[in-house]
Amino acid sequence: MKIFLAGNWVDKPKKIEVRNPFDNSVIDTVPKGDGADVDRALGFAERGAKVMARLSGYERWKILRKAADLMAARNEELGRLISTEEGKIIAEGRSEANRAVETLMGSAEEAKRIHGETVPLDGDPGGTKKLGFTLRVPCGVVAAISPFNFPLNLVCHKVGPALAAGNSVIIKPATDTPLSALRLTEILLEAGLPTEGIQCLTGSGGEIGDTVVSDRRVRKITFTGSREIGDRICRMAGIKKVTMELGSNCPLIVMPDADLDKVAVAVAATGYANAGQVCISTQRVLTAGKVYSDFLSALVPKVQALTTGNQLDEKTKVGPMVRESDAVRVEEWIREAASEGARVVAGGNRRGAIHEPTVVADVKPEMRISCEELFGPAVAVTPFNTIDEAIALANQSVYGLGAGIFTENLEWAMKFAREVESGNLHINWGPQWRADLMPYGGLKESGFGKEGPRYAVEEMTELKMVVFHLNT
Repeated sequence: MKIFLAGNWVDKPKKIEVRNPFDNSVIDTVPKGDGADVDRALGFAERGAKVMARLSGYERWKILRKAADLMAARNEELGRLISTEEGKIIAEGRSEANRAVETLMGSAEEAKRIHGETVPLDGDPGGTKKLGFTLRVPCGVVAAISPFNFPLNLVCHKVGPALAAGNSVIIKPATDTPLSALRLTEILLEAGLPTEGIQCLTGSGGEIGDTVVSDRRVRKITFTGSREIGDRICRMAGIKKVTMELGSNCPLIVMPDADLDKVAVAVAATGYANAGQVCISTQRVLTAGKVYSDFLSALVPKVQALTTGNQLDEKTKVGPMVRESDAVRVEEWIREAASEGARVVAGGNRRGAIHEPTVVADVKPEMRISCEELFGPAVAVTPFNTIDEAIALANQSVYGLGAGIFTENLEWAMKFAREVESGNLHINWGPQWRADLMPYGGLKESGFGKEGPRYAVEEMTELKMVVFHLNT
């Protein structure tokens, strides 16, 4: 595929191979962009921001709604593309394609709802004969930097609200999975988006990404990815609006009154989807000592039933990781935990980029598999004695993106909701659950700002205060 740069589909002599993680076959190539491409894109995007700002809310709604309809009609094609370039099983690819439609539809609706409000200035001692109101206006040029693990829906979570708010957008997709973002660009243009409204550049993050985020012409950055890269972007960004959706090592607390079969089903569902490559995957399962052994007995057979293999095979439940090097890292962390006293009670083996769904028991909080972000198909099980100890363990992290608890005790559930330091809290399910319309974001070093079309539009706009000084 080609990149979309300054209103044209552009090819370049230097290429990046896009590979299927299962068999390492080349499925396509994309151009390797450079700093000159970024400078050209930014100049064009500045003009594009003026074009987009002149569109009415209705016109932006119409474009985004048509794009959503086009995507819905191509669900199977998009689902297979997602699965092929990223490695998630085909059922998850189709699900992501469906979710992306909902994200664009939600963004379209928000294009018609952007508004300010009156401000009661007469409540101020000096506010007599003053009329005040606010206006929401586009930021201008938005840089949307997306990760590999949801190569279509997370791009839509950035691009949809940015366009709904009247901005121009430069997409920098993950190098491993650029095809879905390029296909989305095609669809938006087919739906009638002005060519000035969007660009999609592929290339190394160190060259393309760094140049984009540090440029003063960019007024808003929206990034999803690792804490390390997020920190780097924030240091380079300068004075501009930034949304950071970063990593986590999400805890799930299992209280002694929990239905252990339901917990086991939830962990199997939320710990291993997309081979664990989800920032809100269940990673740390903090389990009451009274039910610890029974819980492991319930969990292990459900995890062992998760078949691995070719992600395009309908029977496969867990596909390959996006890179073999990531599967090697997961294998190393598991072996390290075992050498420090933990027990591997299910899985633990690797075959190329495929790592078996794994359960590691007797994990100490200071082990790397617990205190850092694993981002792979394994969960770490740790015992506790009291709800206070469980909450302390849950909060014993620099992260705070998602957390869950299983209990029938309302007091315990409310204590969890009030005291656990996380942006997304789930009662009687694992942390890996998200409705695309809800406010989504983390606390602590999991980031700041919110996604979800309604909330992202606020992040993609700026507020003006208008005051009329009246004579009567």
